[in-house]
Amino acid sequence: MHFDVFTLFPGVIQPYLDSSILQRAKENGLIQVALHNIRDWTSDRHHVTDDAPYGGGGGMVMKVEPIFAAVESVLGAPPAYPLIYLSPQGRPFSTAVARELAQIPRLGLLCGRYEGIDERVIEHLVTDQISIGDYVLTGGELPALVLIDAVTRFIPGALGDPDGADDDSFGESGLLEYPHYTRPEDYRDWKVPEVLLSGNHAFIAKWRKEQALMRTRKQRPDLLDNKKEEQDEGN
Repeated sequence: MHFDVFTLFPGVIQPYLDSSILQRAKENGLIQVALHNIRDWTSDRHHVTDDAPYGGGGGMVMKVEPIFAAVESVLGAPPAYPLIYLSPQGRPFSTAVARELAQIPRLGLLCGRYEGIDERVIEHLVTDQISIGDYVLTGGELPALVLIDAVTRFIPGALGDPDGADDDSFGESGLLEYPHYTRPEDYRDWKVPEVLLSGNHAFIAKWRKEQALMRTRKQRPDLLDNKKEEQDEGN
């Protein structure tokens, strides 16, 4: 899978891509991430990418020309691949959305800055808007990394465990993940649950399912309500 990230600050993104699972996914040819500095498509000697908003108000707005030039230069004119704008006004990002995007061979990700981007980019170039939460960040680089990370986990071979993504919180069960323990078995008299030491995989699976349900009921009861609504709609 190929990601094209359009940003004013590629240096913010690169270090995270060069570590852990994403680095291995790149080395194994499972993903490619190309970082495109929008400033490279400006036409003035100062590489200006923003200007004051029409109508007044605080802040600056990213200009339409360099964004169009960058995206069309990389993805084609008109673009042959989806372009996602990372925006707090977009549809909420979720496991389901990550699965959906993992089926697309190439994605463009547009990172805004300042007060945002010229609306004409959204109207005539962007094909989707995605939000990672109901809050505002300084720029779209962190949301772009969140999206790349989450989507990569659904690409076959990216994780050591082929079922790892399905077992995570919000996976196939729709529940929060069960608790995990590792060595030492006893720390400050806090002991690992006996069932995990039993070697009985059926008992362990049952315990984990029960724990996932208990944890979800305690911490995210809304997820159980959503599952019930889905079941009712299916009947």
